[in-house]
Amino acid sequence: MVDVRTLVPRTTRSVAANRNEMFDPFASFRREMDRLFEDFFGGRTAWSFPFPTPIAGALLPEVDILETEDAYKVVVELPGVDPEEVSIEVRGDLLTIRGEKKAEREEKEENRFLVERRFGRFERSIRLPAEIEPDKAEATYDKGLLTIRLPKPETAQKPVKRIEVKAA
Repeated sequence: MVDVRTLVPRTTRSVAANRNEMFDPFASFRREMDRLFEDFFGGRTAWSFPFPTPIAGALLPEVDILETEDAYKVVVELPGVDPEEVSIEVRGDLLTIRGEKKAEREEKEENRFLVERRFGRFERSIRLPAEIEPDKAEATYDKGLLTIRLPKPETAQKPVKRIEVKAA
C-alpha cells in the first residue's frame, strides 16, 4: 500500500495536489522529482539557486560579453588568479577559458574566526553568436579582470548606414 503522505509535495511553497493530479502519472513523477531535489539540496529547490549554479566547491568565474561593430569583448572576473595559470582556446564559435587558482597560505599568530577563500581549477565555455578571427584575437589581464577581444571577420561586420531625416 502506498503511503498517501509521500504523494503530497513537501515544498515550502505549500502546493497541494488536487484529486485529478493524484492519478496523473506525470504529476506524480513531478512530485517525486521535487522531493528528490529538496532532499539533495537540503530543502532548497534547484530554482532557488542563483544562475549559473556552480557545482559544489567549483570555481565559476563571472563573465560579461559585449558586442561592438567589429568585435566581441569578453570580460572574465579572475581575482587572485595568476595570468600564467590561464589558458584560452577558440574552436569555431566556442570560446573556452581554463585556469587554476592556487592556494598560497601564510600562517600567522592571529585570532582568526573565519577564513573563506576558494581555490581550484575552473573552466568556462561560451558559445559565441558568430565566427571570429582567431588569429587576431588578443587577451589582457589587469587587476583581476581578463579581457578577451575577438574580432569579427569582414563578412560578419555590418556597416552602419545613416539615413537623413528630412522635414516635410
